[in-house]
Amino acid sequence: MQDNATEVTAAGIARLAGVGRAAVSNWRRRHADFPRPVGGTETSPAFALAEVEEWLRRHRKLAEVPLKERVWQQLVGHPDGPVTALVHAGCALLLIHDRPPVWLDISSGTDERLAALLPAALDEVLTPRMPDTARPGRPDRSHVNGQHSVNTPSAATPATQAAPAAPAAPAAPATPALHIPTAPRLLPSVPLLRGVAELAAERGARPTFEFLLGRHLDANPRQYTLTPPDLAGLMAALAGTPATVLDPACGTGALLRAVADRPDRRLHAQDGSPELAALTALRLALHTRAPVHAAAGDTLRADAYPELRADAVLCHPPFNERNWGHDDLAYDPRWEYGFPARTESELAWVQHALARLRDGGTAVLLMPPAVASRRSGRRIRADLLRRGALRAVVALPAGAAPPYSVPLHLWVLRRPDRAPAQPEVLLVDAGRFTAEGRGGPDWPGVRETVLDAWGAFDRDGSVEERPGLARSVPVVELLDDDVDLAPARRLPPPADTGGAGRLTDVRARLDETLRLTAELAPPPAEPVPPAASGRLPLATVGELARAGALVMRTGGHGGHARVPVLTDHDVLAGTAPSGTLPESEEEPVLTEPGDVVLPVLGGGAVARVVDEATAGAVLGRNLVLLRPDPAALDAWFLAGFLRGTANHRQASSYASTATRLDVRRLQLPRLAPDEQRRYGERFRALDAFERTLREAGRLGEQLVRGMYDGLTDGTIAPG
Repeated sequence: MQDNATEVTAAGIARLAGVGRAAVSNWRRRHADFPRPVGGTETSPAFALAEVEEWLRRHRKLAEVPLKERVWQQLVGHPDGPVTALVHAGCALLLIHDRPPVWLDISSGTDERLAALLPAALDEVLTPRMPDTARPGRPDRSHVNGQHSVNTPSAATPATQAAPAAPAAPAAPATPALHIPTAPRLLPSVPLLRGVAELAAERGARPTFEFLLGRHLDANPRQYTLTPPDLAGLMAALAGTPATVLDPACGTGALLRAVADRPDRRLHAQDGSPELAALTALRLALHTRAPVHAAAGDTLRADAYPELRADAVLCHPPFNERNWGHDDLAYDPRWEYGFPARTESELAWVQHALARLRDGGTAVLLMPPAVASRRSGRRIRADLLRRGALRAVVALPAGAAPPYSVPLHLWVLRRPDRAPAQPEVLLVDAGRFTAEGRGGPDWPGVRETVLDAWGAFDRDGSVEERPGLARSVPVVELLDDDVDLAPARRLPPPADTGGAGRLTDVRARLDETLRLTAELAPPPAEPVPPAASGRLPLATVGELARAGALVMRTGGHGGHARVPVLTDHDVLAGTAPSGTLPESEEEPVLTEPGDVVLPVLGGGAVARVVDEATAGAVLGRNLVLLRPDPAALDAWFLAGFLRGTANHRQASSYASTATRLDVRRLQLPRLAPDEQRRYGERFRALDAFERTLREAGRLGEQLVRGMYDGLTDGTIAPG
C-alpha cells in the first residue's frame, strides 16, 4: 500500500529520478499534469510521494522507483518527522530480526490490524533485549535502574539555563530511552514499515537500519557529533574485553558497538538527547544479543545508573560546556578528586566515569587538548596523578575526530584499587601520523603505536622510552605549578634521522625537478590565424551523456569495505586518494583509468584524468565522474576543454559565497577522433608540466622548513 500522506521535496524527486533539481523545475513548468504541491513553502514546496511516483512512471522518467529510495522518501516525509519514523522502523526491524514469523503473521492483514497488534509483539521482543523499555498502558511513571522518573517529553531533555536572577532549574530525571509506540502512533508509519520489511528481506534487518540511520546522519551533519569508527575501535581496544560497559554520552552508539563481543556482556548507555538515546538503543539491540540498558537524560544532573560499577566506561563527552551543572552539583559525591570549575566540564565527565567504575576498572575518554594544561584544572589533575587514577594521556593526530583541525587527546583512567608505590604515567604523541590533505590520520600507525605502548605500560608499569612517540613519566615529575600533561612537552624529540644529509637529498631532488620543469615547459603559444578561428560546433556534457558518449556519476558513499577515497582536495592538489567515508550499504563509485573527475564546489577550473595509481579509489563527496566511451571521446581532450575558465563561468551558479558547477552545462567542441587526440596530447603535456611544478613547490617548502629547523635547533651550521 502506498502512503498518500508521505511528502517529498523537489530534491527528493530529483534523487528518485536520477536527475538534477533543474530538471524537476523544468518538468513543473512544462507539464500541466505535474502534481501540485501539498505542503512546504512557496520557495520549497512539498509533493505527495504517491502522486510523484505515478507521474514519473506515466511519463517514463523511470521504470520503477528503487525500493531503498522509496523507503527513504517515506521516512523523511513522515508526518511526525524522520526521527520518529526511524524509531518505528528500528522497532519493526528488531522484531523482524528476532521473530520473523511473528512479523509475517501480524503484517498479513490490513494496516489497522498491523498497527493494533504491533505494540504487543514489540513488548515481547523488546522487554528481554532492553529491560528498561517503557510499555504502552503503563502509568506515566517509571524507574530507570532504581531512579524514579516521569515519562513525559520534557523529562528526557537536559535542563536549560535559567534567567540570571533565578536559581538554575532542576534537571528532569532520566527516563527509559525507548517507549513502545501505541497503535495510533504507529498507524501513519505502517506503509513505511512494510517498505522497511521489504528492504530487510533484500539486505537484512541490521544493514537496513544502518543504511537508514547513516543516511539520516549524513543529511543532518550539523546536528550530530560523531565518533569515527577507527577512533571508536582504538578506544574500545584500550578498554580491553570488559563484561559491563557504560557510555554516559552515547550519541549514536559508536563506542559501544566497537566493544568486543562476549557472552556475558552488558551494555549501558545514556544521552541527553532522547532521539539519540532511542536510536542507539535500537542500533545496539540489532548489533548484539547482550542486554541493552539505555536511558535519556542529562547524565551529570540526572544519572540513570547511580548504583552501577562497570568494568569499563567509554565516553566522547560534549566539549567546553558552561551549563553542565556547576551551580547545582557542588556537593555531589562524584567529585572525589575536587570540585570542577565552571570552565572544566570535561573534568566533571572524567570524575563521573571514575565513579561508575568498579575497583580496577578502566575508563577511556576523548578530551580536548586544553584540559591537559588549563590552570583552572591543575588541582584535579594533580590529585588524579597522586592517587594513580590517571594512567595515560595520548595525543592523537589532527583529523581524528570533530573538530578535525584540533589534535585531540585520549585519557586512560583506572579506578585505584590500591595506592601505587612509585606511580608513573604513560604519555604518547601520535601526531606524526597526521595525513596530508583532508584525509584522516594513518590509523594503522596510530593504533599500532598506541596499543603497543599501552600494552607494555599496563603489563610492566613502565615503558621503554621511544623518542618523539612514548615515555612513562614519574608522577613526581609532573607535579609542578602547572601540572601540564601535554605529551609533546614531556617527550624527548625524535631521533635525528638524517639532519643535514636528508636536506642535501631534498636539495638534489629539487634540482632534478627544476630541470625537468624547464624541459616540460610548453613551447611558445602560436596564435590561430583569423581566417581559421571560426567558432566550432559545441556539445554539452548533458547532451553527450544522453547520446551515450560518456557516463556521469556522483560520489559520496563509502560502501562495505574501507577503500581509499579520492576527495575534492586530492583533485585540486593533484595528490593521491587520502580521504575516508563511513561504511554504508550504498554502492560506491570506483574510479577507473581514463575517467575524468571534477570538483563541483569552489569555483576552480580543474579536471583530473584518473591514472593507474588512482584507479580503484572511491569517488568522494562534491565530485562528479565522467567516464568517456574511448571510441567517441578522448579522455585528455575531454578534461582539457572542461578546464577552460570561460566554460566554467557559464556553467557555474552562485549561492551566498559558494560557487557550484553544473557539470551537465559544460561544453566541448564536436571534433573528429584524430583532432581530439591532437588536443589531448597537448593537454596531457600541460598536465605533466603542472604536476612537476607542484612537486618543485613541495620540495622547496620542505627544504626551507628543514633549513629553518636545523639552524634553530643547532643541527645545521650557519656558515
